[in-house]
Amino acid sequence: MRQPQIIDRSRDQHFMRLALELAAQGAALGEVPVGAVLVQHGEVIGQGFNCPISGSDPSAHAEMVAIRAAAQAASNYRLPGSTLYVTLEPCSMCAGLIVHSRVNRVVFGALEPKAGIVQSQGQFFTQGFLNHRVLFEGGVLAEECGAILTEFFRARRAKA
Repeated sequence: MRQPQIIDRSRDQHFMRLALELAAQGAALGEVPVGAVLVQHGEVIGQGFNCPISGSDPSAHAEMVAIRAAAQAASNYRLPGSTLYVTLEPCSMCAGLIVHSRVNRVVFGALEPKAGIVQSQGQFFTQGFLNHRVLFEGGVLAEECGAILTEFFRARRAKA
């Protein structure tokens, strides 16, 4: 039986701020500013930002980049006991990866009303057919996470 997890709000905010820094790095490269940090036992084991454009890789979402880096560092495709911090609600592709890599918990900032599959367009992690349960929490530093996206798209529209 899984032990209840004690949630540390200040820890969640700390790691979400790291994810926001990564999102800003992506924005500087012209990528949609989403950042992700994967933490296990209090240590960052993987991190990344969206880079599908610069990497010519449609799967290079921030979550995918962070989980790939963590799996390589751990020499294991499973990442039990880890928490993924991501500035934007994950999409279906990333949610599937999160389940398959056995991430324990996902903490996200802003909702993604069009493609977010954790809360906005469905509750993927609660589906009975999944063989792994992922805990999740949204809204951590949501205002800051939403603001970086809003500013990015505002600037992009102004250039067009």
